[in-house]
Amino acid sequence: MGITTILGMVVMLLLLSVSCGGDKKEVVAVAFDPENTYTMRTTEIMSLISDSGVTRYRVTSAEMLIFDKAADPYWYFPQGVYFERFDSLYTTDISVKADTAFNWYNKKLWKLIGNVDVRNQEGDRFETDTLYWDEVAERIYSEAFMRITRADQILTGIGFESNQNMTKYRIKRPQGSFPVQEEESTDTTTVEKTPEVAPAPIGLPPVQRERPQRRIVPPPAAKDSLMHAAEEEELPVPVSEETEEEILPIEE
Repeated sequence: MGITTILGMVVMLLLLSVSCGGDKKEVVAVAFDPENTYTMRTTEIMSLISDSGVTRYRVTSAEMLIFDKAADPYWYFPQGVYFERFDSLYTTDISVKADTAFNWYNKKLWKLIGNVDVRNQEGDRFETDTLYWDEVAERIYSEAFMRITRADQILTGIGFESNQNMTKYRIKRPQGSFPVQEEESTDTTTVEKTPEVAPAPIGLPPVQRERPQRRIVPPPAAKDSLMHAAEEEELPVPVSEETEEEILPIEE
């Protein structure tokens, strides 16, 4: 056996000993689902979104998950979302609130789910369970139940579509129209009116009425004292009830 053969056998033994003495490693293939696995998570956000270099939206949410590896990338708001859209003067022309929301930002499409509450610039309120907002088509629509509260009327029905400003809209299958009931006043305070006194006729002097005088007939013993008192108090002089006897001539 040559030296070369011996050396080859030694090398092979060394390699076998190293491979047998090493730790065993197991490789597990992990499947990555870009449609259901987010690549970024952000909490307590308040973000401004621009369109063509102009700030158009303000988004507020407790949590946002970003799926930017999906075939159609989107943002997911599992804990609710509130956002406002601004006009050219940076005045809020529409506000939206929902329990859950998806935003496919390449398509510029929103899907709002759960207690959706939308207010337009005129103060009209739109309430539904599901609402879609297509910014490209400038269209807002839904196939769910919709309740619209206006200043003087409440409208309900199934299915809804509107322009992007929520100023021109219609319910596809109306169910009812109700007037808004004004709240009755709870003020029960009563005001007592002072009775009106008719004024005296103009140009006529007030009528002076004389007080009636009482006639006092004193007994004969108090006649002199009472006449004295009457002169001091300007009372009418009492007249005696006695009558004078008339003396008639005797006929012969």
